[in-house]
Amino acid sequence: MATSLKNNFLPPLISNLQQVLISRNDTVEHQSTNSFDATSLKSSSSPSPLRNVEPSQANAEPDCSKPLLLITNAEGIDSPGLTFLVQALLSDGRFSLHVCAPQSDKSFAGHSMTVRETVAVCPVEMSGATAFEVSGTPVDCVSLALSGALFSWSKPVLVISGINRGSSCGRNMFYLGAVAAATEALICGVPSLCLSFNWKKDVSCETDLKDAANICLPLISAAVRDIESGAFPESCLLNIEIPSCPLSNKGFKLTRQSLWRSPLSWKAVSANRHPTAGKYLSNQQSLGIMLAQLGRDASAAGAARRLNSNRKNVEIESVGVAGKLNGQQTVKKYFRLELLEKETEEADDDLDFRAVEEGYVSVTPLSLSSTDQSKIETLVSNWITVALGRKQ
Repeated sequence: MATSLKNNFLPPLISNLQQVLISRNDTVEHQSTNSFDATSLKSSSSPSPLRNVEPSQANAEPDCSKPLLLITNAEGIDSPGLTFLVQALLSDGRFSLHVCAPQSDKSFAGHSMTVRETVAVCPVEMSGATAFEVSGTPVDCVSLALSGALFSWSKPVLVISGINRGSSCGRNMFYLGAVAAATEALICGVPSLCLSFNWKKDVSCETDLKDAANICLPLISAAVRDIESGAFPESCLLNIEIPSCPLSNKGFKLTRQSLWRSPLSWKAVSANRHPTAGKYLSNQQSLGIMLAQLGRDASAAGAARRLNSNRKNVEIESVGVAGKLNGQQTVKKYFRLELLEKETEEADDDLDFRAVEEGYVSVTPLSLSSTDQSKIETLVSNWITVALGRKQ
């Protein structure tokens, strides 16, 4: 079952950026009956960089007169996708924003959490929003933000993870920290959206992310409105993927999760072939963490034994079987994982990756219980049809 909605039929939710700025200069209250015109939003330069601020500056109380949104992502707090999303929501003027995002790229962290280790949190400046960067994973960010330990408020109206670059369709979602962050919000009882952009290498650019953010504003506004009125579908999150040409999209389309995933390619490399790998080894080798090793010593216990021994480590590049040399030398083998782009195959039109490749904004409901999936799809289909104002 597919529900497609053309851009020309989007409801009159917000005005274009120019009208918003003019109305603010005149101190006129922004009205929800203004019209939305995605093509009138001009691309701007890259988002402004963040800088650290004093904690007292970042602990401002939220504006209780506006719905409170929590924004996170998986690529890191300084990623352009997150910055453009925050800018778009602030330009809309109807929401109070709090941001809690990873300090660095955690795109493939999955649903991992940091347990029994200290997580560092630092306030950063993000004009118009209270923002923190966290040394942990995307799930850490959402869990911490909703715990009440970081923010003074209890729960936001909606959690949004995005905008993240790369496909979140199909089985890719099981690897992605972006989807996991939205899932954690749902586990904590807060409705959530995951926003992804189908980034194409050597084709996409940062301004596409700005356009993608503005395309999603009507759906975000409808979700907030219906959450507050009790009309939003419960027990599910919406995994939304924007096609690589946002402004020429064919509309929103309700889709089902496919079995597609990006092909994985493991390659043997030398330590000095990738500077970041060499730097990591020099800093973390004694801990034996995240080293792609083969053989008996590929474990924390093996790393601890080597730390306390006089063995000399020899770093080599090899495609053969790794093992121990005669004497006190240890052979290590290093690998690097890359995700390959693959042309999509023929499939049902209502599958997520097929809809995105055809130019639709894919909206896939994800439930914590697979037994409720059919019911959830029906509820979301009915909701999105009414929320975006066009019947089939």
